[in-house]
Amino acid sequence: MAAPIHGWNDPQFDAVRSAFESNFAERNEVGAAVSIYLHGEPVVDLWGGWYAPDREREWDRNTLVNIYSSTKGLVAFCAHRLVEEGRLNVNAPVAEYWPEFAAAGKQDMPVRWLLCHKSGMAAVKRELVTEDMFNWETMTSALAEQEPWWTPGEKHGYHAMTFGWLVGEVIRRIDGRSVGAYFREEFAAPLGLDAHIGTGPEFDARISTVIEPQIAAEFPPTSDLFGDPDSVGIVAVINPPVFNPGGPAMASRRDWRAAEIPAANGHATAHALARIYGGAANGGQIDGVHVLDPETIERGIEEQTNGPDTCIGINTRFGLGWALTGESTPYGPNPRAFGHPGAGGSLGYADLDAGIGFGYAMNQMGTEVAHDPRCAVLIDALYRSL
Repeated sequence: MAAPIHGWNDPQFDAVRSAFESNFAERNEVGAAVSIYLHGEPVVDLWGGWYAPDREREWDRNTLVNIYSSTKGLVAFCAHRLVEEGRLNVNAPVAEYWPEFAAAGKQDMPVRWLLCHKSGMAAVKRELVTEDMFNWETMTSALAEQEPWWTPGEKHGYHAMTFGWLVGEVIRRIDGRSVGAYFREEFAAPLGLDAHIGTGPEFDARISTVIEPQIAAEFPPTSDLFGDPDSVGIVAVINPPVFNPGGPAMASRRDWRAAEIPAANGHATAHALARIYGGAANGGQIDGVHVLDPETIERGIEEQTNGPDTCIGINTRFGLGWALTGESTPYGPNPRAFGHPGAGGSLGYADLDAGIGFGYAMNQMGTEVAHDPRCAVLIDALYRSL
């Protein structure tokens, strides 16, 4: 059965539509959407396929899906808004905002290292169960009390889950609002974004079923995820367990959806991702609504880390919260591109040089660690169309 494709695109971007259609025919796509802004104007807004693997209900324009680590990019917008307002100094110690974090020798650790994965806080050492993941105080207190896994600042390793609690708690201590409420009130509402960190049951009818891959992602043999079961890389994803191989996806649970897990449980449309990044790439505003000052964005994309990642074994490159274009996260040909991918394939990014905001979301998770081939063909078609 051919996948139903809906939406529209400027004729200049017919190649993107063709690439999107090819993902269903050739790359195991089930349900997905892609959206693109150029210089602040929408030029592509396509969706297609099915809401669930039974293929009984079509994906529609309002379908939400768990975007996993693409959520981290949204959290970065929140942190940089506080920087812009002079309320957050990324060079100040975390403990200046979160006094309990000073425990176990962390009193001088700067906020900067939380944002760029150099803090050594990539996994939780206290033994946890799944339900602990849904309790903000449990997770933040566990992180505050522990020692780093490595000497902070000496190397970097992807903070797959802890990034959200670490950066989110700094935001909460400064502002008083949770990161989910802060994002909703400061970005989602004024920009008209259908994107959420923590969702109530009223959203369930619109949330697509995540389909986990049949095989595990193929991490390189240099990764900590091979060998020692007590290594930081594997503890990061099994304590508490995030994935449920062979069973229903964790993202289908109501308690997962309800909690604020700012590294991994954002729910969004591709259009929402394209719109916020499209604003960043359009002088920091879209439709007259402020996103971030250009100077704030430029500071946020200054390279902080580049090279072998201690936790996932691939080369990663980060600014302050955002993944920068590079070997593992290629966002087209231009140097000032940044955003964040999510497990399984989702992606939101901005290209400041081309004025592009890009969003892609899907329900069939792929097996690649960072750059999904379905995104790759869409991005290639986009730049061929310019």
